[in-house]
Amino acid sequence: MSALPEKNQQVLLAHAGLVHAVVRACQNRDLLPQLEQLLHLSEENGWKQLVSAIRRIVAGQRDTSVLLGLDDEDHAITEAILRGLQNPETLPDLNASVDPNHAAPGLASMIAATRRGDVEALKALADMAMQMRQAGGDMARLASALSQMEQGENDIEKLARGMSPAGHKLVETIVEELRKQN
Repeated sequence: MSALPEKNQQVLLAHAGLVHAVVRACQNRDLLPQLEQLLHLSEENGWKQLVSAIRRIVAGQRDTSVLLGLDDEDHAITEAILRGLQNPETLPDLNASVDPNHAAPGLASMIAATRRGDVEALKALADMAMQMRQAGGDMARLASALSQMEQGENDIEKLARGMSPAGHKLVETIVEELRKQN
């Protein structure tokens, strides 16, 4: 994955669980009901084009035409799924952490947008939080912290309670970015 542009690396780290879930379900059809629940929630949260592309892949389409019409983030995720089906060694690392220096500004911008009432940002943040909760650990705690930040909370110690030092640093960086945007 290191040969990918930095932005794509961060997208794939944030959505590694989804990429793996799709590849596993394509390889083991018994996992399709679980994947379908995830896809249904993602679709409800506004990720309709991504879900449509994933459903085409699950149905057997493996050519690059499945990438047509996708935005950059959906394209990166879908392309990673296709690569992972061809070569599982290319799948994003489920245990890698997102670089706070790259993730924090984007997350802070999304939180700021939700505070202003941006419905699309709210949907995107909700979908991200759902995937983070499924990942467990710091990611699940971060999902809760993002929700609290949406509501205006900025106490880093409260938001980062129970997180590893890396998770704490990410929360701290997001809060700093939010303060810059206000």
